[in-house]
Amino acid sequence: MFRFKTIIVFLLLLSFISCDQIKSTKIIRLGHGLNTGHSVHQGMIFFGEKLQEISGGKFKVQIYPSQQLGTERQCLELLQIGSLDMTKVSAGVLENFSPSIKVFGIPYLFRDKEHAFRVLDGPVGEELLNGTEKYWLKGLGYYDSGSRSFYTIDKPIEHPNDLKGLKIRVMESQTAIDMVKSFGGSPTPISWGELYTALQQGVVDGAENNPPSFYLSRHYEVCKYYIIDEHTVLPDVVLMSTHFWNDLSNQDQEWIQKAMDLSVVEQRRLWLKSEIESLEAVKAAGVKVSYPNKSNFAEISSSVSDQYAQDPLIKSFIDKIKNTQ
Repeated sequence: MFRFKTIIVFLLLLSFISCDQIKSTKIIRLGHGLNTGHSVHQGMIFFGEKLQEISGGKFKVQIYPSQQLGTERQCLELLQIGSLDMTKVSAGVLENFSPSIKVFGIPYLFRDKEHAFRVLDGPVGEELLNGTEKYWLKGLGYYDSGSRSFYTIDKPIEHPNDLKGLKIRVMESQTAIDMVKSFGGSPTPISWGELYTALQQGVVDGAENNPPSFYLSRHYEVCKYYIIDEHTVLPDVVLMSTHFWNDLSNQDQEWIQKAMDLSVVEQRRLWLKSEIESLEAVKAAGVKVSYPNKSNFAEISSSVSDQYAQDPLIKSFIDKIKNTQ
């Protein structure tokens, strides 16, 4: 709590400093939790460059990576009170603020990556983004974060039953908790920044994430088994505080959205390259990468979809996603 209050004071000071800067330049403060080598961070740099170019220098984006301004949840809370302008969070964290986003946490909902992109870039994805505005969060776009898979310290996972009794780190996400429970595992929410130490000290037996995050976090130094079961496709969502967005002119909003749309294309290109390189790197480091029969995982975790389909709101989005061709 003390650290969170310190962050708010720091951001208030930054806002005063920004006011003293050249009046023709508006500073956008963007905080996120990933390191500077991640394709998401590179996508944000691209966004800032494009926005500065499109706006003729009216906007400048200041990026604070690696949880400098707090966890993903804390960054969302800062957006809600107007103390931070932009952030990027996993859909798994955003579901705590915008309930309809829970649909992304349902295992094996998307048929393949192309299906996921058609949903995200189409009317369903737009509807889900627009649904965040009532929570003081303006959705701007989806960055690619691939598919999430399990990795463990010293026990290979070839079948869902192998997860029984294992303590698996998850985000602060109820859908992720329910997904791990469906496999018989013990879901353990831990901050991303604290996970390496938790793995090293045996607080948890493993975790689940995409290849670039597994590699760039250096979790492969502790976890020697990576099973590509691809249980969920959780996009990263880029958001702006409605306190900031609503004060902009229509022209300003158009510039920001255009720069974001361009950065989405660039980030997805960078992601694909990073995903391939990350898998090669962890294999070279001695990690055993395996590809199980995903149908076994899909069958057992289908109970999660059944559970969330009891909610009419989530059921409507499940149907819309399944019907997207």
